[in-house]
Amino acid sequence: MSETLPPKTCSIDRLVTVEDDIAKVISGEKTATRRNGRYADPGEIMELRGHKFEVTRVYQQSLGELTDEAVKAEGFENVEAYKNYILSMHAGMPWSPHMKVWVHEFRAV
Repeated sequence: MSETLPPKTCSIDRLVTVEDDIAKVISGEKTATRRNGRYADPGEIMELRGHKFEVTRVYQQSLGELTDEAVKAEGFENVEAYKNYILSMHAGMPWSPHMKVWVHEFRAV
């Protein structure tokens, strides 16, 4: 039985927009992205520079649950590198272990 997800808060075309992240997705180095909202449903197709990727899983996670292994799917070596990247893009954003984010996992099709 699949989990019922709440309505999306944004569209899939906004899921991965930073040029470095797009390159990581296309190269296969990035197979997941975390957002503060839900941008896609499982089964939806994201297109980046002519390459297609299917969203395979969407779920919530707290920042305190992040592990070095989990952020490797984001294309980062460890949680600290991922945290620094996120905070560099969102100046003043708090980093609370209890803050929830939406994880979107995808694969090339």
